[in-house]
Amino acid sequence: MTSPIIDFLLTRNSAPIPELRAPAPSDGEIATILAAASRVPDHGRLEPWRFILYRGDVRNEIGKKLAELAERREGPLPEGRRNQELARFSRAPLVIGVVSSPKEHPKIPGWEMFLSGGMAAMNLITAANALGYGTNMITNWYSDVEEGRALLGLAPHERVVGFIHIGSYDGAGQERPRPDVAKLYADYTGPWEG
Repeated sequence: MTSPIIDFLLTRNSAPIPELRAPAPSDGEIATILAAASRVPDHGRLEPWRFILYRGDVRNEIGKKLAELAERREGPLPEGRRNQELARFSRAPLVIGVVSSPKEHPKIPGWEMFLSGGMAAMNLITAANALGYGTNMITNWYSDVEEGRALLGLAPHERVVGFIHIGSYDGAGQERPRPDVAKLYADYTGPWEG
């Protein structure tokens, strides 16, 4: 069995964020990437996710705000740590935040909506890779902090699925050990018996 799509999926990997560089996807390419990201299972057609683009000078402003937040929480930061916070969103030319934005629904649970956001993130990554860009998705400490989510543009009821760093990348990406798929599945044999 040969398929260029399967070959692509079986060789996909993440690019190191510091190696992502300009140019980032164009506005037209971003529209295509987000259209692909939106074509995921979405029970009830709720669109329980949204996307935030962080690009240009705003990436440096976010870094300053994250450094300030870290210092309010932890006290004065060593220079290396402060520089790390300052550069969080400026290491790649484009960062797209995938945000879980659940909707009230009597039959569709919140966890299912969050999973739909995860699928949107994976489609986004795959689409960007298919257009020739490198990607890497992270969350980091500020995703679990209410003040961090707020300064990144999330409403109180929203959660971070991931921040996808995107840019041009010439490398092949480092291959890492992958799971032995044969150990990950089995035929159904009946109810769980502990």
